[in-house]
Amino acid sequence: MFKRLAGRAVNLGCSLMLFLSLSLLSACSENGSAATDPAGEVPAISILAPLHFPQTPSKDLIAEIEKLTGTQLDITWVPEGVYTDKMNTALTTGSLGKVTFVKFTDYNLVKNMIRSGAFWEIGPYLDEFPNLRQLDAAILKQTAVDGGLYGLYTERPASRQGIIIRKDWLEQLHLSPPGTLDELYEVMKQFTYNDPDGNGKEDTLGLVDRNDLVYGVFKTLSSYFGTPNNWKIEDNQFVPEFATSEYMDTMNFMRKLYNEQIINQDFALTSKDVQRDKFIRGTAGIFIGSMTDVQRLSIEAKAINPKAELTLVNRIKGPDGYKVWSIPKYNGLYLFSKKAIATEQELKQVLRFFDRTMDKDVANLMVYGFEGRHYTLENGKVILPEETSELRVNEVSPLYSLMIADVGNKNIMEVAQKEQLTALADQLSQDNEQFLVDDPAVRLTSPTYDEKNSELSAIITDATYNYILGNINAEEFGQEVEKWRTSGGNMIIQEYTEAEAKTRTLENE
Repeated sequence: MFKRLAGRAVNLGCSLMLFLSLSLLSACSENGSAATDPAGEVPAISILAPLHFPQTPSKDLIAEIEKLTGTQLDITWVPEGVYTDKMNTALTTGSLGKVTFVKFTDYNLVKNMIRSGAFWEIGPYLDEFPNLRQLDAAILKQTAVDGGLYGLYTERPASRQGIIIRKDWLEQLHLSPPGTLDELYEVMKQFTYNDPDGNGKEDTLGLVDRNDLVYGVFKTLSSYFGTPNNWKIEDNQFVPEFATSEYMDTMNFMRKLYNEQIINQDFALTSKDVQRDKFIRGTAGIFIGSMTDVQRLSIEAKAINPKAELTLVNRIKGPDGYKVWSIPKYNGLYLFSKKAIATEQELKQVLRFFDRTMDKDVANLMVYGFEGRHYTLENGKVILPEETSELRVNEVSPLYSLMIADVGNKNIMEVAQKEQLTALADQLSQDNEQFLVDDPAVRLTSPTYDEKNSELSAIITDATYNYILGNINAEEFGQEVEKWRTSGGNMIIQEYTEAEAKTRTLENE
């Protein structure tokens, strides 16, 4: 069985008790009221949040957020690579703090706990808060469980997926950036066998991957091959992605990379941190994932080798043209524990904090940091200099995962100038909108999926890795798919098919 690497979660509580006068606690900021309740007490808010960067955010920034919002924050930052394991442990042991982030890909794991009453339904309270009442109704609807709203969403572009590639290696080997699957393979092969770093040794790889079939290489690569995004509808029936020929084509491609040693041989057991380390140290020349990681990877690669140059590719033409998988514009939710939040008054304190983070002063602090230290202003617009890029990555960027609904937040100042690679990542993420592959099951509910998907997906995950590694053949992979079907998969297919038919009927009425 291939299991996600366990790791020690980073638990860095960034707390500062604010001894403020009663007048300050009840005062309003220039943009909105603090989170302090009418009694004047300072709410203590414990949050479990993912950490996508090597360091936790600046303590000075956390202290300023506490000051502006009138709260005492106890944030447990957990490295993204082990976040699901940490969250599941907290869920099963009943040790949740007041607020818990749940990744979009893990949301179905907690839906039954939501139904059992473990989390507050927050929908009835949103209209009490000036910012929360303006959250995107379409996104909220997608997050609903049995019609109820339980989470505040972290907003993201529909697809930031693409290829981060060593530009200096391309130039060293006189190669152009790849534009097709064949060209992508050729670049990977050249990066492995043609000494792209010029040191006269065979010590490089074309591609580095990790033990994640979604946010690692596999899902993005499979969308280039034309694989559906989790499901497709064929003859009015749902078909899982792994039962398609395109999924098999992707596995065969990965198997070829593995057999030819173009990919790291331990990819099925490699953590995200190790994957990143191999890339920034020049062990591998291609990193497939979120293009917005490019600026941070560039900073770290240049710290080791000042000659390292990165660039991005988002368009890889496959059998069906350009395709890339997408998310429904949110990548996770903050849920509110009924065990840790005992009263409605406490819940409103926590919601008031998140509402306050959307105000101009707090939101811009969380996005850009301190003016003069992390950014400058010119004609009311933000300038993000290359010189402060590393400082922002280390001190400010980790706060991004704490922000809700930032894409649609009009209080966030416009950027007039940003780093070249960051601007390119934003541009190509926008370009991805032209050829998105949506998941047709996002708006639907399958009770069997919610109950059994964790154990069922493990069958396919193991089978996929075992096929790529050559431990099983195509017939044996098919047997694992059949095992998935008989263990509950057929019921999921039936429930999604019926739910889709019912939804179409209602829309046509």
